[in-house]
Amino acid sequence: MKLPAARGELSAAVIETLGGGGLALPGEVPEDTDPYGEDLHLALYLCYELHYRGIDGVDDGWEWDPDLLRLRGGLERRFLDALRRDVPVHDDVASALEELLVEPVHGTGVSHYLREEGEKWHLREYVALRSLYHLKEADPHAWAIPRLTGRAKAGLVAVEYDEFGSGRAERVHAKLFADLMTDLGLDPAYGRYLEPATAELLATVNLMSLLGLRRSLRGALVGHFAAVEITSSPGSRRLAQAMERAGAGPAAVHFYAEHVEADAVHEQIVRREVIGGLLAEEPELEPDVVFGLDATGWLEDRLGERLLAAWRAGDSALRVPL
Repeated sequence: MKLPAARGELSAAVIETLGGGGLALPGEVPEDTDPYGEDLHLALYLCYELHYRGIDGVDDGWEWDPDLLRLRGGLERRFLDALRRDVPVHDDVASALEELLVEPVHGTGVSHYLREEGEKWHLREYVALRSLYHLKEADPHAWAIPRLTGRAKAGLVAVEYDEFGSGRAERVHAKLFADLMTDLGLDPAYGRYLEPATAELLATVNLMSLLGLRRSLRGALVGHFAAVEITSSPGSRRLAQAMERAGAGPAAVHFYAEHVEADAVHEQIVRREVIGGLLAEEPELEPDVVFGLDATGWLEDRLGERLLAAWRAGDSALRVPL
């Protein structure tokens, strides 16, 4: 992935520093920084990317640079504090899961729109945005493995094994998504669509990285994992239908069709074994699991509102149109 253009003073400082420009990193995050804004989330995304595949031309030593980690910590606190303040949370895991498991009769979300009204350009924008996660699909959740034990660990690894192709490189879900992108005439290069990605999209990916990198938030990461798996199957069915209706190629349809069946099974494992196993051993983590479930849905709703508002107005939902 290449360094992008800055979106404010914080991201400019991170980009200049990583690029060897010598600009000093700020000692703290300014009080007036928007916790959901473009500047904070681009800066945070770049800090996290050092823990994934790195950035083109950036020395790997920056991954553990104390000054950069100090700034990342400040960015994380601003984002996490805002989420804890703004996200309405359920009383317990049971009530949070019950709401996720019920599909509304007349849905109005992004997958519903794409199935009923979406044109190919809508699908291309949606896939370009989602590539920032799907090209590293399941990677953030893998950080939970050494932090879990017993049923929770076994269940999570079983799901991750499927996500990583069950031992077959051509079936790794990130590879299937790259094939989908090629079908839609998009560039499947890792991180290629960072420039067009909005803060709402970056926040959904940053939440995964934030929860994954902090052992203290392992319960919230399990909640996030559950939210992703539980909502994936019905949404993927609608997206497969959208791809078929828009005349996308077979690889585009296959990616979502694969998730319909796989994630229906994963949902059962995550609820019963991962969450059930974790709370059997560490019941005090239930509030964190609830927070992970609810924060995930809240950020996804914000992203959906951004996409649908733009598309219904006939506009691109991206910062830089494809």
